[in-house]
Amino acid sequence: MLCMLQNLDILIRHDAIQKRVKELAQEIEKNYQGRPLVVVGVLKGAFIFMADLVRHIEMPLACDFLRVSSYNKDRSTGVVRMDFDMTQPIVGKDVLLVEDIVDSGRTLSYLLKHMETKKPSSLKVCSFLYKETGAGMRARVDYIGFDVPDRYVVGYGLDSEGLYRSLPYVGAFKE
Repeated sequence: MLCMLQNLDILIRHDAIQKRVKELAQEIEKNYQGRPLVVVGVLKGAFIFMADLVRHIEMPLACDFLRVSSYNKDRSTGVVRMDFDMTQPIVGKDVLLVEDIVDSGRTLSYLLKHMETKKPSSLKVCSFLYKETGAGMRARVDYIGFDVPDRYVVGYGLDSEGLYRSLPYVGAFKE
């Protein structure tokens, strides 16, 4: 594993991540002002970010998850597939969808359409990372942790063929 880590450029250090997660939690608390919130994480990539985020949100909330797939061996297939859906209804509830990264916008567009059919009272998006690819999705993301360059990133939940998720920082493969 050490050999593999030498092939990474560190883009966002762990201390910067923790500081930003706390700031995002405070923004979310302020915007919801104590209203009960349902936080829905998109597996697998958002699980570490979501866990840290909800631990810092000091207000009533429930957690749920869903899982979609659109990659095969680090390449986008161009098709989003629902692997499994949330287990609790969100009708009439304030919902925060938590993503690991928004880039092409395909997955986010799919998820927003899917979740809107479930009739939440409100639906906002929090993405740990945002990568501008010209898809114009920034307006659909209410909370952004960090902007990243157009490189394949790993760490803090994001993987490459199942590896690197456990890194406490975000890195990109050396070019």
